[in-house]
Amino acid sequence: MLHVIRISNGGATLCSRYVKTYKFKVEKETGSPVLPNVFSGFNGLTASAARGALSAVKMLTGMFDPSNGIGLANMSLAFFGNNLYALGESDLPYAVKITADGDVVTLGRRDFDGKLFMSMTAHPKVDYETGETFAFRYGPVPPFLTFFRFDSEGRKEADVPVFSMTAPSFLHDFAITRKYAVFTEIQLGMNPMEMIFGSGSLVEANSSKIPRLGVIPRYAKDESEMRWFEVPGFNIVHAINAWDEDRDDTVVMVAPNILSVEHTLERMNLIHTSVEKVRIDLKTGFVSRHPVASRNLDFAVINPKYVGKKNRYVYAAIGDPMPKISGVVKLDVSMSESDRCDCMVATRIFGPGCYGGEPFFVAKEPNNPEAEEDDGYVVTYVHNENTGESRFLVMDAKSPNLDTVAAVKLPRLVPYGFHGLFVTETDIKKL
Repeated sequence: MLHVIRISNGGATLCSRYVKTYKFKVEKETGSPVLPNVFSGFNGLTASAARGALSAVKMLTGMFDPSNGIGLANMSLAFFGNNLYALGESDLPYAVKITADGDVVTLGRRDFDGKLFMSMTAHPKVDYETGETFAFRYGPVPPFLTFFRFDSEGRKEADVPVFSMTAPSFLHDFAITRKYAVFTEIQLGMNPMEMIFGSGSLVEANSSKIPRLGVIPRYAKDESEMRWFEVPGFNIVHAINAWDEDRDDTVVMVAPNILSVEHTLERMNLIHTSVEKVRIDLKTGFVSRHPVASRNLDFAVINPKYVGKKNRYVYAAIGDPMPKISGVVKLDVSMSESDRCDCMVATRIFGPGCYGGEPFFVAKEPNNPEAEEDDGYVVTYVHNENTGESRFLVMDAKSPNLDTVAAVKLPRLVPYGFHGLFVTETDIKKL
């Protein structure tokens, strides 16, 4: 379900609508699930056989055709090629539209003229300067990683399969720089046989595996220039940003590192993520890591104009514990690494019993090249569990305490969700 708040002329309209995916339509008609959720597992061989047989019967009888899509479109949103997409990494993007009165309409599943196969990441990266969008897909069969991009008009370019990733890894996010794309191979892997015959989970932690970072030119035609760098103990699900430094011989990446990866899927309340800055010297192959903040932070965002460029400010959600978010911090990642200091420069706690969603940065003047990086607002949904009230908060990104400048009382609950997006009125009119 998408929760859309449209702010215009001093007023606000809230609309909540399900994305009309193929899976949603079939399950609404039948009144029951047609496919199990792979992340909740099959619970061993007997349950696997029963649920698998039930799904097979529904496919054989024509009740459900998996070629029409199996995903939920419930993870994130992206705007590129003058289209707004709802994304889930197990399926193709679904185009959606915001109407003049604030309603949300599903336009349909998009395969980009047959050039996009099966699925796409829910975290594509849009280069503000070129208008290009970079993305990937991953899966349990070779090639386990496939990299691709869309031009500024939203036309998909050729796939770049990466066969040097030799085992299926849980690859949720990545980063781009002006010259490269940076992928992660972490200790969370995908094991279909374990799902069926073992614990029942498709994704499993492997403590003996050494995490790696893969760097490939972002305009690569093939994987011949892909380089992998071992980074022991570096397990990330989300990337914040990356950029080139030192005459392009160094790639810098900022991301929250999961300190206890074995808890990621089953005991989220024990997860602690520490934001780190990683430097990869492409000449020597040396990799260095520096902590940026010790607090439990994730769901971090930047000014979208700085994607792939050296940025200074990061706005991250405080896990208390995850997935409950008790506030937002502002980080200054330009602070000296030699000082070993905590880079938090502003904090806003929502209050007792109040929890929010992922923050998002909205620039005051997105098209002003002279505007300062943090000249804008941090926005998020917040729910008060004591009173049952939900609000949409607008905070001053430059203020030392992320001061609230506006709050919209909502008529109903906006549940704690995953990722969001801010789209300007100008872009809405392009849909």
